[in-house]
Amino acid sequence: MAKARTTTTTLLLVAAALLVASCSAWEVNIRMPTSAADVDEAVVAPLIHALRPLLGSGKHAGVACDSWVLGVEAHNVRDWKTVPASCESYVGHYMLGSHFRRDSKIVIDQALAYVDSLKLAGNGKEVWVFDIDETTLSNLPYYAKHGFGATPFNATSFNAYVREGSAPALPETKRLYNKLRSVGIKPVFLTGRTEDQRAITVTNLRRQGISGWMNLLLKQPGFKGSAVTYKSGERQKLQDAGYVIVGNIGDQWSDILGAPERARTFKLPDPMYYIG
Repeated sequence: MAKARTTTTTLLLVAAALLVASCSAWEVNIRMPTSAADVDEAVVAPLIHALRPLLGSGKHAGVACDSWVLGVEAHNVRDWKTVPASCESYVGHYMLGSHFRRDSKIVIDQALAYVDSLKLAGNGKEVWVFDIDETTLSNLPYYAKHGFGATPFNATSFNAYVREGSAPALPETKRLYNKLRSVGIKPVFLTGRTEDQRAITVTNLRRQGISGWMNLLLKQPGFKGSAVTYKSGERQKLQDAGYVIVGNIGDQWSDILGAPERARTFKLPDPMYYIG
């Protein structure tokens, strides 16, 4: 029994080392076992590490979790409330390993190629719309403590996290943001965050080295419509004011669906939650 326990401890410590090696500076630090005394706690909370996405992990209703995530990203799986419990570990592996960063890089590389192809008027009217949560700022430090979306959303605890103003910037999106500013396209933030969160959102963005945006549009008190209705309405206001929306990027389909149509839209991966 002692030998088996020693072997388990060794495997957990090796896996923890692999996670640390795989994570970059922006990613969340999760406490991993450093001694035999920590093993029981680690067993209760399944270990998340970088190798499992390649090996596969869990199924939901007979469907492999990687296929479920693909359905989410393709907008075929809709109106779900939580990540399937059996896929919590898979989503955690994906978000904390290198796979999420690789997928995000592909999206941003395509966006940058599109920017390079544009023939800009240079009249100060060309704008690019950015979502904030899981697009510009990552809430992974919060979701890593709340089952990577496998537990029901708790607005109270999430808003408390937002008030900390500590969300790290997604480095790939920041690369696009800086490129747009360098060529004269004005960034506009259009977020589902509410007006009372304006000050801390501005602080958080600036702490992450993000500045120089044209506008920060937040949801006003009392708005009752869907995310698509809200965001398409705000884009319409921009267009009515004479601005040309040359691009739009978000992590949810509701960030990019709805009129007015943009020249191009880009969706970043997010298997942790769904906003319709």
